[in-house]
Amino acid sequence: MHMDVVDLRSFYASPLGLFAERALSRYLRTRWQNCAGLSVLGLGYAVPFIGQFREEAVRVAAFMPAEQGVVNWPAEGASSTALVDGGAIPLPDSCIDRVLLVHALEATEHPREMLSEIWRILTPGGRLVLIAPNRTGLWSRVDATPFGHGQPFSRGQLRDLMRETMFSPVHWGEALYGPPFARRLFLELAPLLEKMGAQFSLPGAGVLVVEATKQLYRPVAARRRARLPLPELAPAPLPAPATRVKDQP
Repeated sequence: MHMDVVDLRSFYASPLGLFAERALSRYLRTRWQNCAGLSVLGLGYAVPFIGQFREEAVRVAAFMPAEQGVVNWPAEGASSTALVDGGAIPLPDSCIDRVLLVHALEATEHPREMLSEIWRILTPGGRLVLIAPNRTGLWSRVDATPFGHGQPFSRGQLRDLMRETMFSPVHWGEALYGPPFARRLFLELAPLLEKMGAQFSLPGAGVLVVEATKQLYRPVAARRRARLPLPELAPAPLPAPATRVKDQP
């Protein structure tokens, strides 16, 4: 189920949420180093992470699922948020260059439909970054954070979803190695744990991060024509000779 947008906003205003925001924002920036001239869309609750692209991208927007609710963003100027159905995004085909999907896939009942809609609106060569709870991580087991709600995923499950919805993964990663507890000691150690976890690929990260490109053509396996057996042909019977009728006297 979706976590309410008010709870999401409260979490990212807390010390633990601020750490998660900084860690994931830095990770996202390593994947999208330059968005100049591009259009960026955040789907789910992405406003803590996509604000860093507002100064360089042509446009930055945040779409939030109807089940979650919506907040006004940014605080200044015209609003760039909208309440949408994740399976029917109100945008034309091939109009977005970058999509960040976070706090959405784990809550939807129709993940394939959501990814198919993202595929539709992405431009050829467009990129999707998907952040999802790691089913083997501690963050997915603690419901005090947004990553503890909904359906967590394994890498294999995300790979299957990518394949079924015509995305080609180009990068796999993990983040949030520190424990999801708001105690001062854990928060002080969290940046060090994050650096060590990324450097040595430690197990138990809180989220999986996959970047994928839009696959334009679906590979189709060559099918062999089934050869139907020919029916057995029996020789046709010879016609019976005509019987001559004698003339009556």
